[in-house]
Parts: sequence; C-alpha cells; structure tokens
Amino acid sequence: MPVSLWWWAACRAFQGVMYVVALFIPWRRPELLKGPGAISKLPAFIKGKRLQRGLIVTDGVLMRLGLLDSFISGMKDEGLEVFIYQGVTPNPTEEEVEEGLKQYLDNQCDHIIGFGGGSPIDCAKLVGARVVRPNKTVKQMGGVFKVLRELPPLFAVPTTAGTGTECTLGAVVVDTKAKEKYPVEDPSLFPHYAVLDPCLTLTLPKFDTAATGMDALSHAVEAYVNILQTEQTERDAITAVKLVFENLRNAYNDGSDLEARTKMMDASYIAGLAFTRAYVGYVHAISHTLSGLYDLPHGYANAVLLPPVLEAYGPPAHRRLANLAEAIGISKGNDAERAQKFIQAIRDLNAALDIPETMSWKEEKHVINKDDIPLMVSRALSEANPLYPVPTILGAEELIEIIKQIM
Repeated sequence: MPVSLWWWAACRAFQGVMYVVALFIPWRRPELLKGPGAISKLPAFIKGKRLQRGLIVTDGVLMRLGLLDSFISGMKDEGLEVFIYQGVTPNPTEEEVEEGLKQYLDNQCDHIIGFGGGSPIDCAKLVGARVVRPNKTVKQMGGVFKVLRELPPLFAVPTTAGTGTECTLGAVVVDTKAKEKYPVEDPSLFPHYAVLDPCLTLTLPKFDTAATGMDALSHAVEAYVNILQTEQTERDAITAVKLVFENLRNAYNDGSDLEARTKMMDASYIAGLAFTRAYVGYVHAISHTLSGLYDLPHGYANAVLLPPVLEAYGPPAHRRLANLAEAIGISKGNDAERAQKFIQAIRDLNAALDIPETMSWKEEKHVINKDDIPLMVSRALSEANPLYPVPTILGAEELIEIIKQIM
C-alpha cells in the first residue's frame, strides 16, 4: 500500500527544506595524504601541525596483525606521544565511544586518529563529538545537526575501501540495550585530514574486500537515484559506480593487485563525497536495523539489500538506473530494460563476490527472525522518512516485502 498523499507531501517538503539548508552547510573536504606509502608521511605531518598527544582509535584485529606498528614507531620517532584505544567492534557501540573518550581525557590528548575500517573512524568521530559536547550523550546527538561544535583535529586512516566515512559528515553507532543502530549527522564530523594509502588494504581478507566494496557501490547508487542532486554529486556517483564495477572483482580475486586496490580506495572516497551530500535510502535504513539487531556487517547487508530495494522503487528510478547501466557499458533497451539489466549486473557482481541473495550469515541460513520484522520496519521508516530524498517513498508493506525477499 503506497504512503498517503499528505505524508508523501510532508516528506517531499521536508526534503526540499533540507536541500536548501544544505546550500549553507560548510562542506569541508579533508586535507589528503594520498598514494602508496602515504601513511609513512603522517607522523611528520602531525608534528607539523604542532600537535603532540594523539589518541588512536582502532580495533584489536588490526593491532594483532601489526598494521599500525610502523605508524606508531614513526610517531614516536617524531617525538609524539600516542595512546591507543583498540576496543572498537565491527558495529561500534555507545559504550565504546565512552571508553575512547575516557582515554582521550585521561591522557590529555590534543588530536584523534581513527585508524581502520568505518567502525574505528566512526567511533573516533563520536569520541571527538563527546569531547566538545561533554554534557550530551551520544544518543542525544543522534539525528541531524546536534553537535555543532568544532572537533579536536581529526585524522581518518581507512584500511578498507568502502565506507567513505573519511570524507562524510556522518557516523553510525549502536545502542546495545535497544539493539538499535542509528546515525549521527553533523558538519562538525567531517574529518580534518585523511590518509588514502592503498597499501593498507593489501592484506584485507576477501570477505571484507567484497563487503566494503559493495558498501561503496550502495553509497554511489543510492546517492545517484535520489531526487535531490547537484551536478557534482551526480558526477561523483557515476564515477564511483564505474570504478567499483571495473575494479572490485580484481581486488577480490587478487588482493595484491595494487592498481585495483588504489581504484577501489578512490571509489570509496568519491562515493562518500556523493552520498554525504545527496543522502542514501532504504538500503541503508534497513541495513542499520539488521546490524543493530543481529550484528551483521554493514556492507554485507547493503549488498544483499541493494537489488530488491532498487526494484521496489519502480518506474521513478528507471531513468537514473538506466544512466548507471550505460555508465558500465549496458546500452541496449529502453530505460526500464536497462534499469533491470543494471540491477541484474549488481546481482551478478554479488555472485562473483560470493555474496548470497538472502541474509544468511556464518552458519545460520536464516538470520532474520520474523517476529522482529515490525520493529525493523518501524526503525527503518523512522530513519528514512522524511529525511532521505528517495525516488519513491515506500511504506510499511513495501518494506515488509523487501525484508521477506532476503530472509
């Protein structure tokens, strides 16, 4: 059942207001250190900013793998002090933000380095938000424009190619008690600096390569099909889609392919630029509920959800999906036919990456509990409507049908 006319009008009016507001947001791109070996330049760069005591926010896996060893040594060689919070999990929690905050304050740090995938970088952003908003909980900063304070110098060092959080104004976090994952979106969360070093992704496992790569694709596709665009977000989204289709298979099949890894890191960053301005859609809204309830990897959930959500949008999305089809070399057919071929190309890419069409995870073939569906739908609609300028505003029945398709 479609949404009511008054709710459709209310959503579109809200999105129009947000589009106008966005014209006045101080959009900031991070200052970049880019290319193979760029991470080796970061210690001297930080010293040049006259910073001294850094909190590194990362996870235990990266520490055990030794991925930070040379960077930490370089920091010490420059006479800089580092303090490490390595408790971040794949879906960062409010408690982890508070633990990172305690280390920052106890050690009188003056800058923050998010080192890892999207989870450590998001956690680092929210630690910074708590530093400047000591009287607000993370939950109270959930939603849009509730930080509004300049963060301490924030460095983003992604070790995956997909989340794009190194250039966005958002972070996501889990309320463990409610099993709810929610976004915090504020211009202050743009990192000040980012390091795009593809060498940091060379040892990324195949599953993580696939999941994060499809995360980048979902960012670009959702941004492009949304109805409120700028010429720049359109260009960025198309560029990112092409880069993913041209390079993700190679990065997945040969993790040592530095060119493919470099292009995927570019795709992640460019897609981040697109969706932080043009927003995402129901793929992310549903994916966040799945991650909150079942602790599923975000990019994996996005990959499974992307085809059925695009199909649910129907004719209003066909022209833009047809444009994306043409961008990846699909030129035959009318808009509806090319749109369907593009969705099939996503399914084919998922299959090549060993990502199933349903939400199976580890040893569980059926992850989603049907009793959770009403809660999932409620949370997804609350996140998406009225904020996300999707091509078709969906209601509860449409979301239930999408979820049933992936069970």
